[in-house]
Amino acid sequence: MYLYLKALHIIFIVTWFAGMFYMPRLFIYNREAQDQPSPGREILQQQFTVMMKRLWWGITWPSAIITLILGPTLWFSLNVTPGWLLLKLVFVLGLYIYFFFLHGIFRQQIQNKFKYSSQQLRIWNEVATVFLFAIVFLAVVKNNMSVVWGLLALVLLIAVLMIAINIYKRVRQRK
Repeated sequence: MYLYLKALHIIFIVTWFAGMFYMPRLFIYNREAQDQPSPGREILQQQFTVMMKRLWWGITWPSAIITLILGPTLWFSLNVTPGWLLLKLVFVLGLYIYFFFLHGIFRQQIQNKFKYSSQQLRIWNEVATVFLFAIVFLAVVKNNMSVVWGLLALVLLIAVLMIAINIYKRVRQRK
């Protein structure tokens, strides 16, 4: 039974991450639609609103809840708490905080309130990537991973992502 639950847990993690990867893209597109003239702006925002609601309520939220149910179920069936799992859980907690932050942006954009620029949203779009790297490496490599080297790799990943975002910004500004 454990392996079936683990398989379901992984599936719902994947669908949850899919939602967290795509949702900020929709935020960016919806924000950039603000710069379009009427009636295009209203048409785009109406379409993005439909897409955001379907993604958020139909895929992302249910996946987050099922992941949250299956994770502790698997943990309790282990009857042991290895050290790597505690560190992974810290990152999972951070991921849920990020998820709730995205929920706040979702609520704002549904109400046509745009607190963040598309550039700021592009940065937030990469946060899930950092959590994904940290969580997967901890789950797969487990105790064979040095915490110092792992954190150094995460810092390097963040630096590479920020450089890529800035390069993309410059490319867009030239066009």
